[in-house]
Amino acid sequence: MTGLAHSRPGIAVRRDGTRQVVRALPEEVPVALVFDGTTQAVMMATPADVADFAYGFALSEELIAHPDQVREVETVPHTRGIEARIWLTEDRGAALKERRRTMLGPTGCGLCGIDSLDGALRPLPRLPDGGPSFETSDIAQATDRLRAHQPLHDQTRAVHAAGFLLPGKGIVMTREDVGRHNALDKLIGAMARQDMDPGAGAIVLTSRVSVDMVQKTVLARCPVLIAVSAPTALALSVAEDANLTLTAFARSGGFDLYAAPGRVHSGDAHVA
Repeated sequence: MTGLAHSRPGIAVRRDGTRQVVRALPEEVPVALVFDGTTQAVMMATPADVADFAYGFALSEELIAHPDQVREVETVPHTRGIEARIWLTEDRGAALKERRRTMLGPTGCGLCGIDSLDGALRPLPRLPDGGPSFETSDIAQATDRLRAHQPLHDQTRAVHAAGFLLPGKGIVMTREDVGRHNALDKLIGAMARQDMDPGAGAIVLTSRVSVDMVQKTVLARCPVLIAVSAPTALALSVAEDANLTLTAFARSGGFDLYAAPGRVHSGDAHVA
């Protein structure tokens, strides 16, 4: 499970006829997230940065509050997938037993396995006022800058990315995956493992903004979310309640600003 893309032949159909082509296709495999010996989730994912995925999933699902609450992560390849074995500290392991559930998540799923309506709309902390200050040009160029850090997308044109943007420094970290939720979890996990402060910058997404993407961003304590596509109405409502600066349609030198505009300064932006 070391490769990220495989080249496969196909037939390209064009108005001027057909021709055989060879294209790189991203890998997609089941990744079992096993906490203290019990499977918590099986997600279809790109088989890269699996340890980051494990940490990010644990943080996003509030199985842990800090990366120090993970004692060990072991990545075990199997014939048809990967097992990520995560061992928690004693206190977090005991807490997990109280809320144990099994999830099965396909690539496009962000809330699979939630066992109640209340679980889908869990309470979120309200982010403090202040934090990073972004020029409108930083927001407008964010997704274009992210594209320069997407090697797997360059090969396949078939994966999502999540990046971390710092004011005045650009994109400083990126993770890619066939699933947009997985890409964000991998980024959150990588940042936590490298002791990078999410409160100092913005998360940038190559996808639309559903409510779970807002939830993950807020739980990571990142105050700004920038996306290339639209938010849902529920995602906007949750972002407003959490004091999350939400910008969308960030492309071609412009963007829409939907919530908590105080962290964006100067220039002109369309306020939805």
